[in-house]
Amino acid sequence: MREQKTRKGVVQISEVANGLIDPVLAKRAGINTMLLGSWDEIAGEEFADCTRPEKIAWPRRASEISGEGGHQPGVLTVACEGARALFLTHAQGELIQRINGFFGFYAIGQLRIVQKPVSPQVKHRGKPKPLTGEPARRLEAMVEGIESEELKAALRRLGTAVLNPRRR
Repeated sequence: MREQKTRKGVVQISEVANGLIDPVLAKRAGINTMLLGSWDEIAGEEFADCTRPEKIAWPRRASEISGEGGHQPGVLTVACEGARALFLTHAQGELIQRINGFFGFYAIGQLRIVQKPVSPQVKHRGKPKPLTGEPARRLEAMVEGIESEELKAALRRLGTAVLNPRRR
């Protein structure tokens, strides 16, 4: 593991995690955490939510086969949801250019698109603040006639989330 630069003995947890995760990702999938972390910018608005890079298959180096040097680009496998894969197929030239721009050299020569679900990144908002004043009285009036306590509790949670002023 490479030596980490510290400021007064402090090391960022992301540097430690990347130092541990990158060798495993590189060995198993041929990718690194920087590519995964920057994927939304690379893929753009159109494909960020429905695609995920899975692995890069690097061809055997020519020097190992024929004794000559030289770099050969890899094949990036990208998971894509449903019918959006068709649109990604049409835009793959542009995506390959963006990926190579990210790497700074001709790293990827081809995309292999695999249709499968891409798990969305879950954003936890936390628990909403309890209602006070008029909104709280209004919510209580709305759930007043409901007999089921479970349904009443669920509607209170929903009402609290809906009637709370949005955070800015």
